[in-house]
Amino acid sequence: MKKRLCVFASGSGTNMQAVMDQIDQGNINGEIALLIASASNIGAIERAQSKEIPFRIFSRKDFVSSEDRDKAIIKTLKEFNIDYIILAGYLGILTKELISHYPNKIINIHPSLLPKFGGKGMYGINVHRAALAAKEQYSGATVHFVDEGTDTGPIILQQSLKINSDDDEYSLQQRILNEIEHKILPYAVKLLCEDKIKVIENKVVIKQD
Repeated sequence: MKKRLCVFASGSGTNMQAVMDQIDQGNINGEIALLIASASNIGAIERAQSKEIPFRIFSRKDFVSSEDRDKAIIKTLKEFNIDYIILAGYLGILTKELISHYPNKIINIHPSLLPKFGGKGMYGINVHRAALAAKEQYSGATVHFVDEGTDTGPIILQQSLKINSDDDEYSLQQRILNEIEHKILPYAVKLLCEDKIKVIENKVVIKQD
């Protein structure tokens, strides 16, 4: 039985595309059944439309509060019988209610080696600026489960690369995206869809074949 996946996105959707490509190649036993978009003018919507994937737009400004927005999102997720949620460049902060409805069923990709450079304000280009300012030799990306903290959930996968002497924040961002994020996010989704990931005492255990 294929798992039904929902992607949350706020941008161009390249990480979503990486997952879509692996599904198309038969490497993931799941389907993207829904896209939740935070705005109407994002590239992720065009990618969803190209595959006839349904999408819904939930902009924070259209709701009185984040809680009201997430209640509407939960209703939609239930209508689509969603098994797992993938945050792929989603800039909204999920409420406790949404997270509690999907414990250890929401994963996020973060462009650093958590716990380094995670938490409030650490998203997008800010993360890479911080890594360079700290004179780190290595950076990378992390796929983790989402809990009620910011970037604090159990880590599923991490991969690193060496920061080059001529890297600026933009080249580092692009390298991490292309060389790491587009590989480890689809692989984490593959493991999820094969029921190979368990969380025991807040630590991830991956079943081996």
